Amino acid sequence: MKTLPCYFDYAATTPVDDRVIQAMVTCLGREGTFGNPASSSHSYGNQARQAVELARRQVAELVGCSADALVWTSGATESNNLAIKGIALNPRNGARRHLITSTIEHKAVIDTVRQLEQAGCPVTWLEPDNRGLIHPDAVRQALRDDTLLVSLMLVNNELGTVTDIATIGQWVREHGALFHVDAAQGAGKLAIDLSTLPVDLMSFSAHKTYGPKGIGALYVGERSQPLLEAQMHGGGHEQGYRSGTLATHQIVGMGAAYALASAEMDEEVRRISALSAQLREGLLGLSGVSLNGDAQQRIPHTLNVCIDSPGFNVASLASELAVSSTSACNSASSSVSHVLLALGLSQAQAGSSLRLSLGRYTEVGDVEKAIAVIAGKVNAPSATFW
Repeated sequence: MKTLPCYFDYAATTPVDDRVIQAMVTCLGREGTFGNPASSSHSYGNQARQAVELARRQVAELVGCSADALVWTSGATESNNLAIKGIALNPRNGARRHLITSTIEHKAVIDTVRQLEQAGCPVTWLEPDNRGLIHPDAVRQALRDDTLLVSLMLVNNELGTVTDIATIGQWVREHGALFHVDAAQGAGKLAIDLSTLPVDLMSFSAHKTYGPKGIGALYVGERSQPLLEAQMHGGGHEQGYRSGTLATHQIVGMGAAYALASAEMDEEVRRISALSAQLREGLLGLSGVSLNGDAQQRIPHTLNVCIDSPGFNVASLASELAVSSTSACNSASSSVSHVLLALGLSQAQAGSSLRLSLGRYTEVGDVEKAIAVIAGKVNAPSATFW
């Protein structure tokens, strides 16, 4: 039986926790909670509705908001689309059409904003510093009288760097604009308290937090509720923000995953921090290896390094290590990381960089193997041609 490579791509997706699977199974089959949550006239529908609302409360508990403020979506990509388009395309928002985002966002934000820009919305694209940070001052200077929405990610999916959303959100709020945050990479890794954070919209995903793919949520705060327009119509589900029959088993899975994160996040972060420190020390001690992104303002789960070694090829690691040379959204188009290029790296440097992301099932032996495998590739003699 072929041995699978050690998994270091948790930032792309996480395996569903066995405990989450057990919760989801209870919603499948004729003996399970299979009813339509919108069918309130019988017990099957009411039972499903109760399961959905329990999951909503479980997600809300992790991120510190009212359960009523959460709207179920198919994932963070849809949440981002609903948040940005739902605000920008609402005619009730009047003359304010200016959007602010950055060049290192996830493609789910970048492509959405580009589409709006092509439709006539003025956009300011903020550039990061060479450590991959979007500074609050840059946001403040970009704010205009007609600024409607600022959209920035909490944790960068390629670098693991953390944005100061508390400071940025305060300035955005004082200016009278709305603030959307993509928190797909932050939930379950950083403490999030939407009861105190000046954030109006926040996107979440289940599959980055040991839940199933195909389910996510959007937090819609009080300031944004009257200004958000649905992008999917057909029944007025989810308070009118997102129509469609709710996938009970997916929703229950997300709730269970977020409940586990609530209970285990502190201990998990401590464990991953120790493993990450070991990995970082081992890799940065190799000749030609340097860190991409800020060394301090980051989560421990994600490490991105540039390997300047003759003949090194990220693809050569595939049989032993499951790592990424870019985000999954860029891998789909075989393009070099737009995030690394925005940091000032050359095409060659970006192409020889790799992201290693750790998670719940990463062990010391995995870290030791990663260091040894990469060290072997870095120290291997380059080919000589005569």
